[in-house]
Amino acid sequence: MPENHLHPPTSLQADCRNCFALCCVALPFARSADFAVDKAGGTPCTNLLDDFRCGIHTDLRHRGFTGCTVYDCFGAGQKVSQQTFDGRDWRRDPAGAGAMFEVFPIMRQLHELLWYLNESLATAAAEPLRDELRDAWDRTVQLTDGDAESVARTDVDLHRQAVNGLLLQVSELVRGAVPGRKREHRGADLIGAKLRGANLRGANLRGAYLIGADLRQADLRSSDLIGADFRGADLRGADLSGSIFLTQFQVNAAKGDASTRLPAALAVPPHWGESATRPVSDRRLPRGAQRRRRAPRSR
Repeated sequence: MPENHLHPPTSLQADCRNCFALCCVALPFARSADFAVDKAGGTPCTNLLDDFRCGIHTDLRHRGFTGCTVYDCFGAGQKVSQQTFDGRDWRRDPAGAGAMFEVFPIMRQLHELLWYLNESLATAAAEPLRDELRDAWDRTVQLTDGDAESVARTDVDLHRQAVNGLLLQVSELVRGAVPGRKREHRGADLIGAKLRGANLRGANLRGAYLIGADLRQADLRSSDLIGADFRGADLRGADLSGSIFLTQFQVNAAKGDASTRLPAALAVPPHWGESATRPVSDRRLPRGAQRRRRAPRSR
């Protein structure tokens, strides 16, 4: 059974020490503002060392690999490495490398769903859905516990659709408790929008494009942020405490400071600067840089 979202299960937190650098090998990326070079899926990054560490880890952002510094696998890396493949890495077992690289992105999506379900189960407003949420949690865990062949056969889109129906109901319950009219911005193009100081409490921002948006001092409490694209968004002074379905992946992609209020389950990204890592009552301190690439959008 999942733990309270204030202390998310360690199984849903990336542990690069117990992963065979799967995000640095299995996933492709294209030369862009996020990555300095092109890399095909299944090909090791040229910066990857023999011990599965990154050779430029402390200098990734300056070397053009910003996308790596904000990626989060929700713990799928160590799950695939240590459980699905019993600690056999792709270098020592090249025959199994293809299967490992196929399973990793599927496992990541399932772990992302577990993150949302764990949060939902810890949300008081979602009490009427408790049994259904527990069933969804158990079904998803069962999928992640399968062998490589069964995980690879998982119809993630179908399973996500079923879980998302529950998450939508959780969203309605949480946002419905906020008095007054709530803004509807689901899937909206808010790229570069000037939303400084905006009252977005209880807003529906599912899948919204907030790339480069000015959200300084905005109130995002009780807002649904699942799949919202915060790349380059300015969250300095914004209040995201109590928002729902926000992930480390999204926070890492944004800009913030010591006055940004985050849900307790999320860490202050190291690249926000030393001033942003001072303890705040409703957030935990960072555990270190996270790797990131673009995630499938949930709406």
